[in-house]
Order: sequence, then structure tokens, then C-alpha cells
Amino acid sequence: MATKARCAMLERVLAFLATGPRQDNSVFYEIRTYDIKPSKMKEFVEMANKYFHLRSAHSEMVGIWSAELGAMNKVVHVWKYDNFAHRAAVRHALANDKDWQGKFISPALPLIEKQHNEVAYLVPWCQLGKPPKDGGVYEWVTFQMKPGGPALWGEAFQAAINAHINTGYTKLIGVFHTEYGFLNTVHVIWWNESPDHRAAGRHRAHEDARVVAAVRDSVRFLESQQNMLLMPLPCSSLK
Repeated sequence: MATKARCAMLERVLAFLATGPRQDNSVFYEIRTYDIKPSKMKEFVEMANKYFHLRSAHSEMVGIWSAELGAMNKVVHVWKYDNFAHRAAVRHALANDKDWQGKFISPALPLIEKQHNEVAYLVPWCQLGKPPKDGGVYEWVTFQMKPGGPALWGEAFQAAINAHINTGYTKLIGVFHTEYGFLNTVHVIWWNESPDHRAAGRHRAHEDARVVAAVRDSVRFLESQQNMLLMPLPCSSLK
């Protein structure tokens, strides 16, 4: 028994060293991305605003946005789950919700060109935030990191995020590390008052020696990155 206990402890230690620390609960977030047919984007958004309350009656919505810059005809929405059993129960309930299926799913499916989903956890040093006020815009930044998980890049990445926070021009909403989907991916959501406010803040940040140093240290773990400017839909929890 003692040998088995030592082996189990060793496995936990090795797992920690391989991936780094994680949140100490089972909560995760499903990120769903829909590419909408260009001629149908307006129709899809109108339907989502009218009927997404039927979807959010089953589980907690973090937010739903449409892409303004960095992508086109794209909708991103994020859902919170207590665990995988919770998600399975929600998906079962949705499949049997006649209002949801009839009023949204059936008419919306012909409007969608492609769907993609990911499961992600908040990194352990981040709690899900909210903007200081309604309105504004969201920047969704995706980092493709080198394999190794937060144990490899976590400290340097956190320092780079904190350096941007400390400039005061932007509000951090969340930092997510993928579990299913595109692996070794980190999604960071920022809130800004406006695109021009973001542009001015970024300009100041690029002249801040602390930001420059932190970013230079973190990019050695980076494979690629991309971003989108997102506009919250009226039905979004995060406005």
C-alpha cells in the first residue's frame, strides 16, 4: 500500500511539473466559434438577440460577441460549466428543449458555415473579471504557446499580462488555457472603452520599459498569436 501511495504521489508531482498549477476546482469554459455566411450575418445576430435567453436559461453565459476587426462574419460565445457531467446534462436538456430547437437551432443552422469549440480553464492566477461599465469593446488575443504548459511559460506569461494591466489602459477579463481543441493555446480577453482608447494605450505601453522587458521575456515561449476586436451582442452577459 505504501508503494502504491508513493507511486500515486509521484504521478501527481510529474503531472504538475508537466503542465503547471491549475484552478483547484472542476469549473471549465466552453468557447464556441461560429463562422456565419456573409449574407446571413445580420439575420443570425437578430435571431441570437431574440432567442439566446432560451439558451442561457440552461447554463451560465459568459458572453457573446461578433468580430469587428481581425475576422469577419464570426461569432464567439463562452459558457461556464461546473464539470463535464454538468455540460452533458445541459446538452441533453437543450436537445429536448422544443422552444430552443424550433425557434433558434433549426432556422440558425442554415446560416452557419462552420463551427468550432474548445474547452478551457482559467489559469490559476486569474479570476473572471467584468468591465467597469457597460459599453466599450473587447479584444480577444490568442497565443499559440510552445508545448509544455504553464510549467514552462506560466511565470513569464503572467509577468507580461501584469505589465499590461499595470499601465492602466485596459481591463483584464480572463486568461484561458485550452484542454480540448487547439492545445497549448491561451486566450486572453481584454476590455477597452473604445478602439481609439485601446490604440492610444497600446502606443503608451510600447514605450513603457517594463512592458517591453516582460514581453521580450515571454515571446521566447510563443509560436504565434492573433487577435480580434469584438463587439458584444445586446443579449451578451458581458456588455
